Amino acid sequence: MAKTSTTTQGLRAAIERSGYYPALVAEAVEAAVGGEPIRSYLVHQETTFDQNEVRRHVTVLVLTGNRFIVSHTDEQAADTTSPTPYATTSTESVKLGRISSVVLSRVVANPEQYTVGTLPREVVLTIGWGAVARIDLEPAACGDPNCEADHGYTGSSTADDLSLRVSEAGDGPETVRQALAFAQSLSEATADLTR
Repeated sequence: MAKTSTTTQGLRAAIERSGYYPALVAEAVEAAVGGEPIRSYLVHQETTFDQNEVRRHVTVLVLTGNRFIVSHTDEQAADTTSPTPYATTSTESVKLGRISSVVLSRVVANPEQYTVGTLPREVVLTIGWGAVARIDLEPAACGDPNCEADHGYTGSSTADDLSLRVSEAGDGPETVRQALAFAQSLSEATADLTR
């Protein structure tokens, strides 16, 4: 990544602020971005509890002029395959034209008192590009309670490639603002492709 870009410098600073293996995460993201200018980004660290262990995970989302890049880094404790703790980093590069949906869910407190510009309590950003889909099926039925006929199945297919939850209480108001800005940039970028 070009060191002169304000957006690139902001991304690197956000990765360093996360404190989660910043050199490893930055190198993986930089390799995926290559020389493309960055339009928008979001860095989200999540801590989970797995039985007696605390695990950290960081997701970095980057929007360039042509691609949406997702990077995940997870840490693992020493186990039978490795005598020392280790981290796994993966990146995926998706052409903007493949993104089929950008869903942003907002949770606001006291909606009857909501004023424009008030920061949501939390947001959930879901992005689909067809790599992962969830299918929920159930037996179909008719309105007749005495009917014993086989009506087949009914269901729905949901694109569920990435879902990211950011909350003001857990992540801070600035991360919520960044999530909103990234979602807007990604929506605008995919809308530009349909014009």
